[in-house]
Amino acid sequence: MYVIGALLLKRAAENGADLWPTLRLCNYAAAMFFCPLWMFGGQLLSASFWLQPLAVALLFIAGQVLTLFALRIGDVSVATPVLGLKMVLVAFFTTILLRQHLGAHLWTAAALSSVAIAVLNANLATAHRHVTLTILMSGAAAASYALFDVLVQKWSGAWGMGRFLPITLGFAALLSMALRPRQREVSTAKPAQTSGWVLGGAFCLGLQAVMLVSTIATHKNATVANVLYSSRGLWSVIAVWAIGHWFGNRERHLGPRALTLRLLGAALLTAAILLVLLNPHQG
Repeated sequence: MYVIGALLLKRAAENGADLWPTLRLCNYAAAMFFCPLWMFGGQLLSASFWLQPLAVALLFIAGQVLTLFALRIGDVSVATPVLGLKMVLVAFFTTILLRQHLGAHLWTAAALSSVAIAVLNANLATAHRHVTLTILMSGAAAASYALFDVLVQKWSGAWGMGRFLPITLGFAALLSMALRPRQREVSTAKPAQTSGWVLGGAFCLGLQAVMLVSTIATHKNATVANVLYSSRGLWSVIAVWAIGHWFGNRERHLGPRALTLRLLGAALLTAAILLVLLNPHQG
C-alpha cells in the first residue's frame, strides 16, 4: 500500500501537483482512517497530558513533509529504501526512551536491513539527480516517523488506542490547515491531471498508516513491526520494474548492475524479516 501510494504521489508531482495541498489531503485522509478506532475505547486524560498527542502529531506532519519533498525531487526507488532506516532508529529510540532490552536477533535484523538499504542505493548516484538530498530528506523523515512510533507505544497505553490515535491524527489534520508557504506555489497543472493521482496516493498512505500504527499501539512492539514494515523497500524495487510504467515512472531503465544490487538488497531484507518471524517472542 505504501509503495503504490508513493508511485501515485510521484506521478502527481510530475504532473505539477502543488506540495502543500497534497500534504493537507494526505493528512486529512489519515485522520479519516483513524476515526473508526474511537470505537475501541479508552479515556480522555487531563489537560496537561494533551501535549502528548500534539507532540506526536507534529512528528507525523514532519515525517509527511520530508517524505513528500523526497518523493518530489527524487526517485521512489531511492526514497523508499532509505526510509527503511526508520527501523534502526526505532530500535535506538526504544532502548533510550522505553528502556527496553532488545534481543540480539532484532539488532541483527536492524543491521541487515541497514546494509540492504546501502546496497539498494549503491548504484544510484550516477543515474539520478538529487540523490544526496533525497537520501538526507528520507533519513530525516525516517527519524521523525521512528520517534512517532516509539512515542505511540510509550503514551497510548494510558489513553487507550481508541482515544490516543484518533486525537493525534485529528491534531495532525487541524495543524495541516496552517501549512501554507509564504509565497504560494504557482501550478500550471490542471486539476484533472493531478486530482486522481493525489487522491489515490492519499488513500493508500492513510490506509497503510492506520494498519501499522494501530498494530504498534495494540501489541506494543514497534521494533518488530518496523522490521517487517521495512519490506516496503523490496516492494518499491519490484513495483518500479514491474508496474512503474503504469504510473509513468522511468526508474526501471537502470541496467543489469543495478538489478543485481537490488536483488542482493532484497535478499538481505528478506533475511532480516525471517529473523523476526522465527523469533517472535524474544527480545
